[in-house]
Amino acid sequence: MVDAITKDTRARMSKSIEYLQKELRGIRTGRASTALLEYMKVEAYGTQVDLRDVAAISVPETTQLLVKPFDPTLKNGIAKSIETADLGLNPQVEGEAIRINLPPPSAERRAQLAGQVRKLAEETRVAIRNERRDAMKQIDARVKDKSDSLSEDMGKNFKQEVEDLTKSKIGEVDTLCNDKTDEIEKI
Repeated sequence: MVDAITKDTRARMSKSIEYLQKELRGIRTGRASTALLEYMKVEAYGTQVDLRDVAAISVPETTQLLVKPFDPTLKNGIAKSIETADLGLNPQVEGEAIRINLPPPSAERRAQLAGQVRKLAEETRVAIRNERRDAMKQIDARVKDKSDSLSEDMGKNFKQEVEDLTKSKIGEVDTLCNDKTDEIEKI
């Protein structure tokens, strides 16, 4: 039963890290990446959808993105969504496609992006620590319940396992954060 607690805790911590990875892919660096726009919401057919669901996104050059809507009537709406997305991008509608040149971010913008990465990382660390707290509470409850067969020593061992897992996952978050900030600060 306690293995289920640690297994569940591990899965929840991993989901927090997956979410962080998805968010970090959307943060702009000096290089063009389709992840920058994939999950951006655009107005299509009267509803908000992910850009990747209504257009093909490609990287023809290292500092350029090309968006080809599956339905050409959506191109102006997509261009307007990209402009208003606060990414500092200026889309150019060219025939059936939208071309976006990515200027290298200014030093001020890079610092802002690095701060955003650190904020996301801290939010993920907090989520992981909350999972640890919940697991510890569950283990304590099982130790206190005399009808349960979990001894105090076994409870301590499981708590140590959860603590080790927490340190490992926070280490992953730190690595992701450091890699992304290094990538942002390189031009």
